[in-house]
Amino acid sequence: MSNYICLAPNGDGWMNLARDNYFLQNVGKDDIILYFYVNTNSVIIGRNQNAWKECNLGAMESDGVRLVRRHTGGGAVYHDTGNLNFSFIMNEKNYDLNRQLNVITRAVSRLGLTAELSGRNDILIDGKKFSGNAFGLAKGNRSHHGTILVDTDLSKLPNYLNVSQAKIRSKGIDSVRARVCNLSDFAQGITVEKVRKLVIESFIEEYGFVSEYAFSGEALSEIEKGYEVQRSWEWRLGKSPEFDYVIDNRFSFGEMQIHLNLKDGYIKEAKVYSDALDVSLADTVTECLFGCRFEQEAMKKRLLSIADSEVGQEILEYINKIYL
Repeated sequence: MSNYICLAPNGDGWMNLARDNYFLQNVGKDDIILYFYVNTNSVIIGRNQNAWKECNLGAMESDGVRLVRRHTGGGAVYHDTGNLNFSFIMNEKNYDLNRQLNVITRAVSRLGLTAELSGRNDILIDGKKFSGNAFGLAKGNRSHHGTILVDTDLSKLPNYLNVSQAKIRSKGIDSVRARVCNLSDFAQGITVEKVRKLVIESFIEEYGFVSEYAFSGEALSEIEKGYEVQRSWEWRLGKSPEFDYVIDNRFSFGEMQIHLNLKDGYIKEAKVYSDALDVSLADTVTECLFGCRFEQEAMKKRLLSIADSEVGQEILEYINKIYL
């Protein structure tokens, strides 16, 4: 087994995420990669989110804030140079979320701070989130990537993110700013570079000797192709047509918007957006509803066929209440 460290050379969010996805697709079966990157002024959205709804695109364009869509699920976040991003990438046989999270929490403990896990994807200090995490799966490989808010400008969060009131109410909080924090709030003078060094030390303690990752010419060519996808309008924004019905609700598994077009009583077009961590869920619901008759029994049969029938039941109950 070989352990590698890779540090992105610049703040280009499109290239940084292209590199991240390349690792997920190509990591060696016996390799573990810890990849670090810092994005310059960007809003990063989940694979299945609706950028038109989640982001203030006008303000972003005016302020030169880049829109970046990742390949994993989860919600939208703002990145600047005060935010350190990390990715653990490895074959699923070596994947251990507890070990990976331990690397982060142990690094933070070396600052004299106590970090605690909240749910599956947040790490907190004093009840406030400084790290959010998302997860990917491809070709038998897994990625666990996340943020560490070191000294980011949190005042800019509401300028670019349209956080729904349903999400705020579900958290029992007054604002996005009220539930997030920087490590610099607790450790004066801390820098991104210092935190990165602490995480690397913790990684070595957990996994052993590491070396710097070196890209082959073929790898660089593949990453360049990924970069072209990342920067494309189709990937970042895509098609957002008018629909006959829009179902927009916060469920137990996350927010979901289901857009439906009907013809002769059948669903002829469906598009699903979601911030659910399960990146396959939006496609599953889309395939489930496409071609279905828009009536209770037919939709019930389709939705309850979803592997996680509790998800289908929640969606069905909401559609029944609103439209059927």
